Amino acid sequence: MGIFSKWQQPEQEQEYEDSSDIDKLRETVLRVDMPPLVRKAVLREVDKLTKTNTSATEYTIGTNYIEYLTSLPWNTFTEDNLDIDRAQKILDEDHYGLQDIKERILEYLAVRILKLSCRHNVLLADDDETARRNLEHVLSREGYNVSSVAGGDEALALLEKKRFDLVVTDLKMKGAGGMEVLEKAKALDPSTEVIIVTGYATTPTAVEAMQKGSFHFLAKPLQLDELRETSKQALAKKKKQLDTKGPILCFVGPPGTGKTSLQKSIARCLGRKFIRISLAGMKDEAEIRGHRRSYIGALPGRIIQEIRRAGSRNPVIMFDEIDKIGQDFKGDPASALLEVLDHTQNTHFIDNYLDLPFDLSRVMFIATANTIDPIPAPLLDRLELLHLSGYTEEEKERIAFDYLIPRQIEETGLSGQSLVFTPEAVQKIIREYTREAGLRNIQRQIAAVCRKLAREIVLHGEEKKTIEITEELVEKYLGPRRYFFELAGDTERIGVATGLALTEAGGQILFIEATIMKGKETLILTGSLGEVMKESAQAALSYIRSNAALFHIDDDFFNGHDIHIHVPAGAVPKDGPSAGLTIAMALLSLLTKRPVGKDIALTGELTLSGRVLPVGGIRDKILAARRAGVKTVILPLLNTADLKEIPEDILEDMKIVTINDISEVIDLALC
Repeated sequence: MGIFSKWQQPEQEQEYEDSSDIDKLRETVLRVDMPPLVRKAVLREVDKLTKTNTSATEYTIGTNYIEYLTSLPWNTFTEDNLDIDRAQKILDEDHYGLQDIKERILEYLAVRILKLSCRHNVLLADDDETARRNLEHVLSREGYNVSSVAGGDEALALLEKKRFDLVVTDLKMKGAGGMEVLEKAKALDPSTEVIIVTGYATTPTAVEAMQKGSFHFLAKPLQLDELRETSKQALAKKKKQLDTKGPILCFVGPPGTGKTSLQKSIARCLGRKFIRISLAGMKDEAEIRGHRRSYIGALPGRIIQEIRRAGSRNPVIMFDEIDKIGQDFKGDPASALLEVLDHTQNTHFIDNYLDLPFDLSRVMFIATANTIDPIPAPLLDRLELLHLSGYTEEEKERIAFDYLIPRQIEETGLSGQSLVFTPEAVQKIIREYTREAGLRNIQRQIAAVCRKLAREIVLHGEEKKTIEITEELVEKYLGPRRYFFELAGDTERIGVATGLALTEAGGQILFIEATIMKGKETLILTGSLGEVMKESAQAALSYIRSNAALFHIDDDFFNGHDIHIHVPAGAVPKDGPSAGLTIAMALLSLLTKRPVGKDIALTGELTLSGRVLPVGGIRDKILAARRAGVKTVILPLLNTADLKEIPEDILEDMKIVTINDISEVIDLALC
């Protein structure tokens, strides 16, 4: 007997410990604030564990699963800070310019403020004047807009004219009764909640009212606290609907224009947690939807993981580089995002690991992209695009003095020094050491100057009262200039035209060269051109051949000759229709022996009839032209509206010519 008890005791203790662990797990589930449907499902999982051997793999998987569910913020939110003045101040502190983006963020805050300040409309119907006044007083004190009527007929007439969120009606009144009011209210708007109050409460009447859609059936004499609580419960669902769903914004622009930092500012304005999820190169759909629990080492998707880590159900989630998302045999992450970014679906987002609905409607999703072309059309349709164009030189200089230089002085340990950059030094960095739409390289060059200065101070131990960074010091620290502010060509060349292109890095100038030689009437295209650009070249040549007499060119110029069109920087892929006008001018220059003006740049799509069609990226292209020293820009007439986005000081420095047909610009462009 003693031997048996010796072996039985550890087993009994083990069973007790296992039972205790499961009881603690059940208590945790009951203590966590989660939706009833989820709690019911989790408790079923707990019950399964009681029938599972603790040494089995399923027991460990089940325990981890339940613990993960209980750690999620099912009903935990951070309260939005809806102070518009504070938001405006934060945005101005963190970013210079970007007025359109800032206005959109402030619009979002304004909509939330108005939505949350909306008062519910309540219709009160009772033929007892004293009771009606008491009820009206109580409901008005709760902040509702109360319309009171003295009978059912008046209630029916008012329901036809106005929409109500809640109807509180007596059962028996002069004329139409409470049941008729209930039926009418539900017929006009099923979302309207109805509370019936009566001194003739019977079980069959209450059952009938509930079957017809009544939210509650209250008996007189009525407890006012009971009415308050019942009204709050009836309008609780309405209150959730008033809470605006987070917009799905997508910031599109070249690198270094502030897309990521702007999103951090948005989270700071709202007082929400900020989450960044990089989509660049993501090829596995499980990164979004998670793995099923049957897999070893299964985990939820990144969205659920990050929300759990943030501890809030309404963070700001940034999908970075959404235009660089991948796809292979493991699935299509872009398709998985369709459910996440759709307000009609993401209220019940199903992660494969959770296998339970999780509400993502309160999350504010923001995406970033350098260009929208690679984004699938269904996904693009769910995004509200906000374009961030490149900065002008004046804006870059202002940002450098107000933001970049103070930040780099602090980061390089020079805050104890009196360091001053001259305007000429900053202009030299911008013009001669960087060529970009954004600010990233400018920040790097300023940081390089500060680091080299810090090294000199440490090596020589010199402490000056004021250290002035001049143009000479910039050249000393950064070396010879890397870019030239003027055009690469100082003289006009026959067969060469300057075009304007839009790339992921912003606007750029583009040189197109054409030459003619004896051959077999072939059009040769080089320079890593895409299909659309090749078709533009073919269209330009066909237009010139069909209108040779108009330009005083021999009709048979193509007979026995090859024409070669080349775009330098051949290792860089190029595509798009906006080079059509430039290619045509290069060909006309070649065939008429008249060079294109060196300070003239063109952009526009050319048709076979000679019409010039509108193109995109006008602001970035004009900024690129200005950086390159271009004095005259020729644009399609239909792009005139885009000039409103260009700062006036830039338009004053340049001549902008808009045309509808290529014949309008021949004499202007050709010397």
